[in-house]
Amino acid sequence: MAPIDEDNEPLTRDAAPTGTTPPERPTAPEAVAAGGRMPRWLPRAMVLALALIAAFQLGSWAFHQLTALLINVLIAFFLALAIEPAVSRMAARGMRRGLATFLVFLGLTIAVAGFVTLLGSMLAGQIIKMVEGFPQYLDSLINWINETFHTELRRVDVQEGLLHSDWLRKYAQNSAAGVLDVSAQVLGGLFQLLTVGLFSFYFAADGPRLRRALCSVLPPARQAEVLRAWEIAVDKTGGYLYSRGLMALISGIAHYILLQALGVPYAPVLGVWVGLVSQFIPTIGTYLAGALPMLIAFTVDPWYAVWVLAFVVVYQQFENYMLQPKLTARTVDIHPAVAFGSVIAGTALLGAVGALIAIPAVATLQAFLGAYVKRYAVMDDPRVHGHRGQGPGGPGGSGVLARIRRPRTGQPEPEETA
Repeated sequence: MAPIDEDNEPLTRDAAPTGTTPPERPTAPEAVAAGGRMPRWLPRAMVLALALIAAFQLGSWAFHQLTALLINVLIAFFLALAIEPAVSRMAARGMRRGLATFLVFLGLTIAVAGFVTLLGSMLAGQIIKMVEGFPQYLDSLINWINETFHTELRRVDVQEGLLHSDWLRKYAQNSAAGVLDVSAQVLGGLFQLLTVGLFSFYFAADGPRLRRALCSVLPPARQAEVLRAWEIAVDKTGGYLYSRGLMALISGIAHYILLQALGVPYAPVLGVWVGLVSQFIPTIGTYLAGALPMLIAFTVDPWYAVWVLAFVVVYQQFENYMLQPKLTARTVDIHPAVAFGSVIAGTALLGAVGALIAIPAVATLQAFLGAYVKRYAVMDDPRVHGHRGQGPGGPGGSGVLARIRRPRTGQPEPEETA
């Protein structure tokens, strides 16, 4: 039984000793206030957490809505970096920078418009020729089918069957319904092109002002680094595009000479097509560029298509091993594997735009980091050049490997001499 006091009340462990005053216990309201009330910082922390979540959601939504605009600005920035050397050279001779930028853009617009016009006329001529020759192609196909399978097909019956077929009716309905979509895409493409042109014009014309505004919010040490990075980006991007343009000119002239010698129609336009597509579309540009001349040459003579294919393959090897290393050694000197990987990464991130700007971006980053990476002299060792088994340990391998191998073969350890 628990001990009790004189008044028959059970004694507790925390009872005050004899002769001392027991401590005062808090009343019920005070106990609830001390143990049940939430801390003062908790409401503010909850509000701050909700505010951060709302800001993150809002920022994520805004970023997804402005992705197209940001991509256009990125394209415009690299285009402005590409024309920066030409604009700066004209401005150094006393011309106003805005006028110099306008003249450069005018030249680019005329060149692009001329190329599109020539290419469109070529495609329109080929389509008209195919439509005019369709009856002859159909007659030859029907004759082959009749002779091979002993049928009695007629061109009139085939044409009536095509005109009254459900497939043609559905295709016409879908084409009519898709006219508005195509028109909307065309208008969207024109608006995007206008946006890129305006941003690139302002970036190129107001380049010095933009650099001053950027440097005004940075300390002097950081300003030097930003200007250095800007200059490297201008050199690499401009050098990349100019070297690609020169290689496109050489490639176009070479393919024009071949097509003109074979008598393939539209040889000048096809030469320009091969030069531009093969140089400015990475990785698969060569195959896309050679497909159209091969198709046009096949309509003239099937053997001409074989000659065009052989020339495209041979010229590509000449360009890869002879022409390109000399033209890009001082502008975009990056390893082919790095260039290929950067194109794949750029395509995965930004699609065709990323594939186009991946190589100059990687070249700029490589040149910028190369100025801050400390390098050392490589020791004169045969293993550096890929000769295995000729290290410091002699022809049998390194000294450590030789000492490891000897106990396994039962050979005694040689004594070291002074």
